[in-house]
Order: sequence, then structure tokens, then C-alpha cells
Amino acid sequence: TGRAGEIPILLVTDCRGISRSLRDLPRVGGTKVGLPLTTQRAQTGRNWVKLSVIGAWYLGAVHATAMASLGFATVGVDVDLARIDVLRAGKVPFFEPGFEELLGDVMASGLLSWTLEYAELGDVDVHFLCVGTPQNPESHAADLKYVWAAVEALLPHLKAGAVVVGKSTVPVATATAIAERIAAAWSGAVEDTPQVVWNPEFLREGFAVEDTLHPDRIVVGVPTGDAGVRAEAIMREVYDAPLGEGVPFLVTDRSTAELVKVAANAFLATKISFINAMAEVCEATGADVVTLADAIGHDARIGRKFLGAGVGFGGGCLPKDIRAFSARAGE
Repeated sequence: TGRAGEIPILLVTDCRGISRSLRDLPRVGGTKVGLPLTTQRAQTGRNWVKLSVIGAWYLGAVHATAMASLGFATVGVDVDLARIDVLRAGKVPFFEPGFEELLGDVMASGLLSWTLEYAELGDVDVHFLCVGTPQNPESHAADLKYVWAAVEALLPHLKAGAVVVGKSTVPVATATAIAERIAAAWSGAVEDTPQVVWNPEFLREGFAVEDTLHPDRIVVGVPTGDAGVRAEAIMREVYDAPLGEGVPFLVTDRSTAELVKVAANAFLATKISFINAMAEVCEATGADVVTLADAIGHDARIGRKFLGAGVGFGGGCLPKDIRAFSARAGE
């Protein structure tokens, strides 16, 4: 109140970054990072970080919509005009529970837009790579043509201090190769070179919205040194909302982050294959594989999930990702 003898008190409810002086806070394109996003949202209704999501199919469309729902101005980019037109109309080009409603709400807010033009990304702080990585038609390896096409299209429009965040499932060491390509093309000051971070996705079909907004963990692979410190700070800003819920945030090197995704897929496929092998033994002996799975699933070291005997694993990810992992391991 300003009365004599009274001591002003500042109540800090979110102190991440407060212990550092503003002078020492990392920057994104000249802007200080450190003000908690919860505070920013309360003051402005939106976050200062601007995002782009490259690739507007299953992963990218859901990710762009989810991030916009958290208050980020977000631009979704794709080369498919028909797909962009559908999303602009607030329609969903695939089935995913809860996604169409979320997309409609976000489009009405004005925080999310869709474009074919990379030229619209010049003021973006963080770019998410969410393009497909299909199997190479001539081998078991992953085909990275869409990843590299996106990187090359993005290069001329990267601002100083921008961060390129890979979410696509790629062979280990892809992030390093992308970082080297960006560094070679960058003509500005070395300290402003855009950095590459790898942040794998762990979406389940039918739960993609839930898994994006409320993940069970966030894995971030960052470069070494000061660049890594800055990149981690920016990623903490981007994921401020789930971190506020206590979601584990694992910071590692980029190669480990790339391998986390394929290791998770391989392990889940292994559990499915194992229980199917046990089912064959059960059929031959008159045993009950469902009860067997229940019994071993009570062991905390094993768990019950993915122990459903059946036709095996399939879908758009496990088969091609495991083949690509095997091919890369062979290399």
C-alpha cells in the first residue's frame, strides 16, 4: 500500500528461471526466455513463442492443433492443397476421437492457420518436423525424402536463434546430419545459428489428442554446450503446460532421443510377439493364454499391456519402424 514501514512482498507461484538474472537468460531470436508461460497466458491470453508444424497428416495435424489449444500461435504447413483446404475448413481428414471438436475450437480462436507456403514461417521461433518416414521401396531402411525436402524448404526462412524440433521417427544420427546441413547453410552470426532438437512422439491411435496434451513423458535430445542449454530452456517454455502437471521431462543427447522412439516400438512389438509364441504353446497343451498373460502381467517388471494374443502387430508404424531400426543397426 506504500505505507511507511510496510515491506512489499512478491508471491512467486512459478519460479522456473526466476533464480537466473534476466541478463543471463537465453534468447530466442533476440527475445528473452524465462517469464513463465502461465504468467504470459494470464497477462495476454497467448504465448509469445510462435510455432510451425511441418507435415499436416496424423502426427502433424494433431500436434499443431494441440499446441494452438495451449495458447501458441501456430502455423501448419503441408504440400498437399486438398489436405490444407480440409483442415482450413475445420474438418478432419482421418478418424481420431476428440480431434475434430478440438480443431473446431482452435480454428475459431484464430491461433491456428494452415498454409502451403514456407515463406510464411520467417517469424517462427520453433519449427516441428512431423513429416512421414515410410519404408524405402528398395530396402528395409527408412525413406527420408520427406524429411530432407522439408529441411531444404525451411532453410531460407529460418530466423536467428530458431529451433528445429524433429518429431518424425528417423534412423539414429539423422538429427546430427540435419544440424550440420543447417549450420552449413547459415550465413548469420555463429551464436545465432538455428539449433536442432529431437523430441520423439509416442502417440497411440485413438488417444492422440490425450497423448499430445497429457503425455506420460517428454524426451528432448539437445546439442551440447550453451546451444543445448538454450534449446532446453526453449523446450521447457513450449511444454510448460504438461510440465506443470508433473510430466517427466528427460533431457538427453539427440542420438539417444532418436533411439528412445525405435526402442519403445521394438519392445512393444516384442511383447506382442512373445505372447503369441506362448499362445502356440498353450494351444498345444490345453493351457489358457489369457490367464497366463494376466498372471505374468501382475509382475510389475512385465506389466499386462501389449500381452493380448492375436494376429500380431501391424498398423502404420510398428512394422516399418522396426524394419528401419534393423536396417540402421546393420549399418
